[in-house]
Amino acid sequence: MDIVFTSDRLRRDCTQDRWMQRSLGAARSKVLRRRLDQLRAAENLEHFRLAFHRGCHELKANRAGLLSVDLDGGHRLLVEPASKPRPIKPDGGLDWQRITAIRVVAVENTHD
Repeated sequence: MDIVFTSDRLRRDCTQDRWMQRSLGAARSKVLRRRLDQLRAAENLEHFRLAFHRGCHELKANRAGLLSVDLDGGHRLLVEPASKPRPIKPDGGLDWQRITAIRVVAVENTHD
């Protein structure tokens, strides 16, 4: 799967070890790097969910359209489909099998 970032700063904080550890700490950086590698290795988002058994779900309400990928504790990697238009199933949900590119929106504690 292809991965892009919403900003150069976010890309730097998620891909360059020095910046990643500075902003997230060593342990969370290691988990984030593993999740990004798993996402890159997956054919699509559905393959990622099934192959790596990681918590990944669609968000609702004011964050509808975003997906949350578990990191550690309450921290999540927030992503969205990078393709326009977004692949939608007839029931209105995202078609995870057709999501082959994602955009990283944030790394944050969604439980704060």
